[in-house]
Amino acid sequence: MAATRACLLTLVVGLAFLFLDGAAAATAGSSVEQRRRVRGLLRQLNKAPLTSIQSPDGDIIDCVHISKQPAFDHPFLKNHTIQMQPSYLPGGLYHDTHVAPQPFTQTWHQNGKCPKDTIPIRRIMEEDVLTASSIKRYGKKRPRSIPNLISVDDPEQSVTSGHQHAVASAPGGSKYYGTKATFNLWQPKIERANDFSLAQFWISRGSYNSKDLNTIEAGWQVYPSLYKDDSPRIFIYWTRDAYDKTGCYNLRCPGFVQTSNHIALGASQLSPVSTYGGPQHDINILAWKDPKGGNWWLQVGSYVLGYWPSSIFSNLADSASDVMWGGEVETQPNTGQTSTQMGSGHFPMEGFGKASYIKNIEVVDSSNKLKSPSGVYLRIEKPKCYNARNGTNSDWGTYIFYGGPGKNPNCLS
Repeated sequence: MAATRACLLTLVVGLAFLFLDGAAAATAGSSVEQRRRVRGLLRQLNKAPLTSIQSPDGDIIDCVHISKQPAFDHPFLKNHTIQMQPSYLPGGLYHDTHVAPQPFTQTWHQNGKCPKDTIPIRRIMEEDVLTASSIKRYGKKRPRSIPNLISVDDPEQSVTSGHQHAVASAPGGSKYYGTKATFNLWQPKIERANDFSLAQFWISRGSYNSKDLNTIEAGWQVYPSLYKDDSPRIFIYWTRDAYDKTGCYNLRCPGFVQTSNHIALGASQLSPVSTYGGPQHDINILAWKDPKGGNWWLQVGSYVLGYWPSSIFSNLADSASDVMWGGEVETQPNTGQTSTQMGSGHFPMEGFGKASYIKNIEVVDSSNKLKSPSGVYLRIEKPKCYNARNGTNSDWGTYIFYGGPGKNPNCLS
């Protein structure tokens, strides 16, 4: 009997080891397959550079020939002819000559610049992709997790859990051909690794219900899980199917055609940033539809960066129906209220020097002219966590103050 029990025990232990070895082998195999897929994606996204620049902050900036950039992997852009400059700038762009744009820099500028006929692209590393929720979703926003943007097509839609906004919207029922605004620059504190905080504009048309929401987005954001630090960075985004399969951040998928060799989207810290009660710094961002070529152009500060070809859109191939400006904080759903800051981390009633602002808010009309919107409407989900207020004066035009600390004694859930 004892011998039988010993044999059974030996058999059970042997089977356990076989099971563990099999599980370990399966895990190892899965890991190998995942890294193989990641490296395949990196070969697709990281184009061969003519030269590279090591930034002091750890980024590697690849100077890629303008004709070899990721945009031309898009099936609609296979035979695309690059438009180096917009045919027309919006009327009224430089009428405020007393409002001079403040210069800004990116850290990689300290170690060089990209030569003519190249564009700077932040190199994507293996660990960047491995931290994404999935390889397929790398560089993309979560489906249906972005606000409805107050579309006139489905105004009943609500914001999905995990996203909180303090934004202003232009009146619906009109056609818009772009927007310009001056964004106050801050470095909000991020509580959780997967949180982000941003200030941006949204230009959109379409709806979630029809799965044809088109957006053009630009601003600054602090997003540690995407950029591996807590510094503010210029970003862009686009989609043509309500954030489902198309679109991405920056140049992480084919779409946006960059023409400037000065600014690397999503790369390196912006400097300087504002300080509470101290100097304030801001940056002008403009997007508009070229009335001749039809492409949607982007200008950041004094640099025309490039364009979204009209051919990659459906609804935005003509015009936009909605424009919004403001702040957003994202945190994981069902994890409680985050203390990630929006803007300066202070409420708008504290005013200039303490609360974050977006000023000189304008829209581009059908005559390709900049003008103040005919009023704005505020959209705020949790005013005790993050809030906004709007106003108009002769110096700032249409403006909003926005932001907040997130979790606080009056905002606990």
